Order: sequence, then C-alpha cells, then structure tokens
Amino acid sequence: MPITVHWFLTTSGDGRSVVGAYHGAKAQAASPAGLRAPDIDYLALQAQAADRLGFTGVLTPTGTWCEDAWLTTAALARQTQRLKFLVAFRPGLINPTLAAQMTATLQRQTGGRVLLNVVTGGEPAEQARCGDTLPKDRRYARTAEFLQVVKGAWTAPEAGPFDFDGEFYQVRGATVSAAPDPVPDLYFGGSSDAALPVAAEHVDVYLTWGEPPAQVAQKIARVRELADRAGRSLRFGIRLHTISRDSSHEAWGEAQRFLDALDPATVQRAQAALRTSESEGQRRMLALNRGSTDDLVVAPNLWAGVGLVRGGAGTALVGSHEEVADRIAEYHDLGIDEFIFSGYPNLEESFWFGENVVPILRSRGLLRTDAPEADGVRPVGGRVVVSTSPFGHDVATPAGAAAAVDVPTAATAAVS
Repeated sequence: MPITVHWFLTTSGDGRSVVGAYHGAKAQAASPAGLRAPDIDYLALQAQAADRLGFTGVLTPTGTWCEDAWLTTAALARQTQRLKFLVAFRPGLINPTLAAQMTATLQRQTGGRVLLNVVTGGEPAEQARCGDTLPKDRRYARTAEFLQVVKGAWTAPEAGPFDFDGEFYQVRGATVSAAPDPVPDLYFGGSSDAALPVAAEHVDVYLTWGEPPAQVAQKIARVRELADRAGRSLRFGIRLHTISRDSSHEAWGEAQRFLDALDPATVQRAQAALRTSESEGQRRMLALNRGSTDDLVVAPNLWAGVGLVRGGAGTALVGSHEEVADRIAEYHDLGIDEFIFSGYPNLEESFWFGENVVPILRSRGLLRTDAPEADGVRPVGGRVVVSTSPFGHDVATPAGAAAAVDVPTAATAAVS
C-alpha cells in the first residue's frame, strides 16, 4: 500500500529551539529568539503551506498546553482547500454522542476533510486538570466503550437510534441528524497492554511514536495478531520529527545546534517531569535517550535528542533528503503506511521536507496516487512566498504585507 504523509500544527507555538516550542510552553511573539505565538494568522500559514506542499493532512494536537483542536480546525478549514485535519481529542472529557455530532457537523462543513485521533491520555496531572481520575487501564476500557457509542450514533440515521449499556456509558437512542460523509478514519496510539486490544478492535490506524525499526516491527506484529483474532485489518502509522537538508552534514549540524542550546539543568527538569508520565510510549521514548546528550543516534538517521526535553514524539529522522526518504521507505517496508512529521521551526521544516523529500517519495512510487502535488510555492529573493488564498493572492499579515518565511530553497540553501 502506498504511503500517506501528514504534517503537524504547532498550536502551542512554534520556534527554532526544541525547548518550549511544544507541550506547555507559553508562546512569546515579541522576540525573534522566542516562540511564535499560535495566533490564527500564523497557524493559517502552517496549514496553507501544508495544503500547497502536497501533504494529505495535518495533526491538530490536544491538551491544556495548546489551543483547542476542534475550534482551531474549524477556523483553519475555511482557509485551506484540500488539506485534511487529523483532530486529536480525549474520550472521557466529552460525551460520545456529542462527539459524534460534532464530528458529523465538522465533516459536512469541511467537505469531508476530517480525521480523528483518539488520545486516551497518559499524564495523570493533565487528566486531573479536567477532573478525570480514572486509572490508566480503566481509561482504555472507557475509550473502547466511547468508540462503540460514537460509531453507533453515526449509523443511527440508517440503522435506527443506538442504545448502549456499558460500565462507563448508558445511552438510549443515540443518533446524529445525518451520518458523516465519509465516516472519518479513527487513529489511535498506545503501547501498553491495555491499549493494544482497543486498537485491534475499534480503530482504523494504529499510531506509534518513532521507535527504531526493530521495535516498531515488534509492535506492529502484536497489534496485527490481535486484529486478526478480532477479524479486522488495520493500517499503521508513525509520528516523527524531521531534520532534512541538502547534505547529511548540514542536517546533523542542525541537530547539534539543538543540543548546544540545551543546558544540563533544562534537561534535568524536563526529564524529571517526563518521568511522572504513566504512558508506556513515553517510557519507551525516555529509554532511547536515557536523559543524556551522548549516543543519541539510536538507528540509522534516527536521532533521540528531541525527547530530552519534549514529551510525546521524541525522535527525528536526520539526514540528507535521500537518506530521510530511505528511512521512510524502511519503515514502509515494515508495514507503516501513514507518516506524521513536524520540525523546528515547524513552518520552515515543512518546506525543507515538502519541497525535497516528498518529490523523492513520489519519484519512487511510494506516495498514494491521489496525493496532491506541491502548488503555489514560489521563491522570491531567497525567501519562499506562499500563495495560499483561494484566489491566488499572497497571504497577508495583519499589516497587509505579503507573508513570507525565510526558508532556504535549493538555490539559496548554501548561503542561508
């Protein structure tokens, strides 16, 4: 099966440093050295760039550390043309029938561009902020029931109102005014023993963070076996960062720049906070970096430096554009069909990847045949201007100037 490539929206802010660019940092827009605030104009630049660069969709994250995924998606969908939105949300923090209705409405309003990322939640403090005190394993059991109710409500317009009697939900007559068209694919991640059966029995795409290929292969085999027992088949996806440059030397130099900006105290504080997580996936990410800036290359072109200070996806594909494409092909050979990437800064890295790696994947016949080709991206004086409005105008900043980002193109990379 050909691959699908998605990008990411930095709804907690973007920046040139791994520290503070995601997961809980407060964005500062005033200083070039600080974070770029996640206002709607900047997020629109990211979404419109992804739309024109040929990415199928973007992941809109969820959490109290970022902007709300549903509202952000609703706002940005009207500023894009074909881009899909992988909307992350947490079962248990919203009623399943309401979630079914919200999804069906958003699917209609966006012309069928909604996908769903089901995030059960592995951070006790984060769950407690929302009044959710269920133990981790019980949260996965609740997720399973939640998804059954959501699917039942979606089918109700044809099959009739849906009733459900479970441990966590007792529902009578669940329905929506009209079924979502198409019914959105359900994406789901989780590495614990409690998570894998939920994936096997209820979702369409099982997601893993960017572990070394051997570990990913083992995880795929486990989930596939469980799905076979349930009489189902799944697709598999992976979440990674990327540092892709014209040469391997340039890419690893950028990775070293990230490390050089980290002081030991910052790493220690981040590691202490990350170790409080109940997430098995987070534990596996921490095991790759061991809290040390030494020996962070854990597989060919796979760098664990991001996870020193960032929760969640903690690894990056680092190398020349050809090397990054090679590693993607390697994961694809294991059974990975969906890739979700991001970088630092996220906007600039989308150009590095979209203008250089995506064409390589396309030339190798790895991309889906319906994957859009890059459109509307043109270099101007060493910068890239994104022509992103439906009428072909350049995106304008609030002051009215043409929006541009200092992204090295193939012609200017050597001097940027």
